[in-house]
Amino acid sequence: MQHVYATLKSEIIALTLAPGSTIDEAQLSVRFGLSRTPVREALVRLAAEGLITNLPNRATIVSQIDFLNLPHFFDALTLMYRVTTRLAALNRSGADLTAIEALQHEYEAAVAARDVVAMIIVNRDFHVAIARAGGNRYYTDLFERLLDEGLRILRLYYRSFDDHLPPEYVREHDDMIAAIRAGDVALADSLAGTHADRIVRQIRSYIAADARPNSAIPL
Repeated sequence: MQHVYATLKSEIIALTLAPGSTIDEAQLSVRFGLSRTPVREALVRLAAEGLITNLPNRATIVSQIDFLNLPHFFDALTLMYRVTTRLAALNRSGADLTAIEALQHEYEAAVAARDVVAMIIVNRDFHVAIARAGGNRYYTDLFERLLDEGLRILRLYYRSFDDHLPPEYVREHDDMIAAIRAGDVALADSLAGTHADRIVRQIRSYIAADARPNSAIPL
């Protein structure tokens, strides 16, 4: 089940499986050489994460991306970047810093390898680790949900750079870590806000430049 889940999740995040694509349980069983039970278990897990949708007619598709509400999503995401990073600077422990720094090393490796799925997933885990360091589980839960919802949107961010992220964007994480380590709450807040704003502007520019009539998603 884990292999099926991981493979399909990577394909959905990378937009190899486009929003709206049909997910056929029987075809997946043949593809992976497995019975329907592990395939079904993987699909249940993907549905719980919002990556696939079970329609009333019993068909299953890759979930659509809600571009209509993207401005509201970006507002919430930016706020949570700031709040969680600010709290991390206030409440982080040595163990928290070790976990955050380890994920940053993983992120740097993924960027160097241009492994876009790893970049997306590790970036998510990096910011979740910062949220956990803040010590407010309500913020952490909300931020995790937002980050999970934004996985495919982040794919567009990396695509706008042809999956070759400029080094200065990677260093923004290092600057945030330094502010957290120093306990500089105001700087951590400011850096996180700037980081989020830059990502949002880049995605918006990419979508606007690539928009096409009657297109559900810029691919």
